[in-house]
Amino acid sequence: MPLPDFLVIGVPKAGTTALHAALSRHPQLFLPSVKEPKFFLSDGPPPARGGPGDAQTYSEHVWKQAGYEALFAPAPDGALLGEATPFYLYDLDAQNRIERIIPKAKLVVLLRNPVDRAHSNWTHLWAAGLEAERDFVRACALEEGRKADGWAHFWHYVSQGRYGEQLDHLFRRFAREQVLLLRYRDLRDSPVPTLDRVCEFLGVETGLLDAVPSENVTPFVADTRTNAMLRALLRNGGKVGQHFPVSLRKVARGPLLTLLQRERGGRPQLTPEQRRAVLPYFVEDIARLEQITGLSYADWLAVGQESDIID
Repeated sequence: MPLPDFLVIGVPKAGTTALHAALSRHPQLFLPSVKEPKFFLSDGPPPARGGPGDAQTYSEHVWKQAGYEALFAPAPDGALLGEATPFYLYDLDAQNRIERIIPKAKLVVLLRNPVDRAHSNWTHLWAAGLEAERDFVRACALEEGRKADGWAHFWHYVSQGRYGEQLDHLFRRFAREQVLLLRYRDLRDSPVPTLDRVCEFLGVETGLLDAVPSENVTPFVADTRTNAMLRALLRNGGKVGQHFPVSLRKVARGPLLTLLQRERGGRPQLTPEQRRAVLPYFVEDIARLEQITGLSYADWLAVGQESDIID
């Protein structure tokens, strides 16, 4: 049975969904419709519980190898197979499993300013009604307690942004020529040349992809009394919903999400004060990242604003 030739392994909220959508349009590539199957995140069944919404997410993991291989069965003959699960870079055990099962796979990594990535991650869970902490800086400070309580990777706003330690582990297991390292801003500001870089790296024809679709962009959700009630319903409903099939959960959750995300407007932007408060979590690791890659990430140390176009 087939296994992937390449993986998009990181990082969450850095354009991986958009890249998956773009690559799916290439005639020489096949990516399954199930984005983020998360197969390499566990050796067996994922945990049954965690933070808000985690049990439902865990229930959607494609963790059996037969089920994972079946995702690639519809691929046309000769197509390169791939999938995108942006937690593979962060999860060091997942890196080990990839090395064991598909050691020759090519790996694509998208990195984003870790402060902006963390804020986008927090905004995503806030807009989904799952994040109860209104203050982004406070939410980052709560991370260690949440990790100790078994909350899933997507709640690790700070730890997911420590790319230096993650790449250090990766480069001890895979040859550097197997890894393509990109930046979020490459995909955002120069989408076509960046797609050609990915295609060249994978060994397929360039010049066939002319756009990166806007995918998985977090909607605006205001902090109002009505929205607070809706978000509480979504969080508490998740505790009950884990006992029901996915189709029924979506039927129940859909109308609440539609109401919560009914407003239109700009997403809340990081303030310079918030950026200064969170940046110290990453300064040492950014230096480590620069040492490992030989590239400069000095712009991440500035207290500026990053425009969100794709997530």
